[in-house]
Amino acid sequence: MHDSAPPLATIAAALRRERERAGISITELARRAGLAKSTLSQLEAGTGNPSIETLWSLGVALGVPFSRLVEPPPTQVRVIRAGEGPRVQSDRADVVATLLAAGSAHARRDLYVMELEPGEPREAAAHLPGSVEHMVVASGRILVGPAGEAVEVGPGDYVSFPGDVPHRYEALEPAWAVLVMEHR
Repeated sequence: MHDSAPPLATIAAALRRERERAGISITELARRAGLAKSTLSQLEAGTGNPSIETLWSLGVALGVPFSRLVEPPPTQVRVIRAGEGPRVQSDRADVVATLLAAGSAHARRDLYVMELEPGEPREAAAHLPGSVEHMVVASGRILVGPAGEAVEVGPGDYVSFPGDVPHRYEALEPAWAVLVMEHR
């Protein structure tokens, strides 16, 4: 696992932009996301250490994909070297997600590299309605899928499942995979 902080300045700007676009106050967004107002204020100020779970809650509360909160401004040619990019750590499991590419208004999908270590599984809440997750495992073995229907996948395996229901990612051994989040 690499030790890297989430892109705080990008997250702060995106939270302000999306909250203002939605026309809601910090207090209202904090209520909808189930967060303390002080936590949200810190995030909009570019401080704090948001987890994957916090950012997903904010994305759902704002009605936007997770990627819209961590994606830096676009450029013509974009290269993300191995071990770089906007990385966000789970606060409940040894899972790091690195956003590689966010969807556009015409292609509502996000592309991530996920690094997982054995231990506590990542229990993910339901994402936006109609979300579908697609995963290709590059190395290791992962138990992944909707609660009660998770399947074991290994190197070269592909799995697809609804992302709009509670689901999990559990590394059975050190693993990494490419994850595509499709938003409808």
